[in-house]
Amino acid sequence: MTERPHTAHTFELGPAALAEIRAFLDEVFEGDFSDDDWDHSLGGVHALVRDEAGAPVAHGSVTQRRVLLGGRSYRVGYVEAVAVRPDRRRQGLGGQVMAALEAVIDGAYTAGALSASDEGESLYRARGWRPWPGRIEVLAPGGVRRLPDEEGNTYLRPAAGHALPGPEAGPLVFDWRDGDVV
Repeated sequence: MTERPHTAHTFELGPAALAEIRAFLDEVFEGDFSDDDWDHSLGGVHALVRDEAGAPVAHGSVTQRRVLLGGRSYRVGYVEAVAVRPDRRRQGLGGQVMAALEAVIDGAYTAGALSASDEGESLYRARGWRPWPGRIEVLAPGGVRRLPDEEGNTYLRPAAGHALPGPEAGPLVFDWRDGDVV
């Protein structure tokens, strides 16, 4: 029987657990998980599911981002590094990880945001996440820049008790970071 997700802030995990999670993500993403991707997943709350032997089988994290919309800055819980070991997919583990991360979002943020892969899109939609129907931009070092490749795969979910303006309020403008901005 697989355990339910254990949640912990990055600082609580320690070097050995962080190295184990990084190795798990490298394996699950088949080498397509960069140092920037890893950096983006740190500094927030991790949800980790282990199998009976103690090996990681599912992971995700949520970190704080700032998003500008309609002249206001919102504190958003950004979901990162969601992964399920291939032999354990379609067993509800991704949903368990997302439920744990959504609880953090509901308690600490105005909304949740994430960039959905083709493989993850159905999971997120089924959990009430919706693609942002408007423009996506970033406040880059050289000024605001449009990110047309992110439009259509950037998903939002209002946190419990909160509402966000719609695309009529203007573009969704993310804070800058190295690597994939969204």
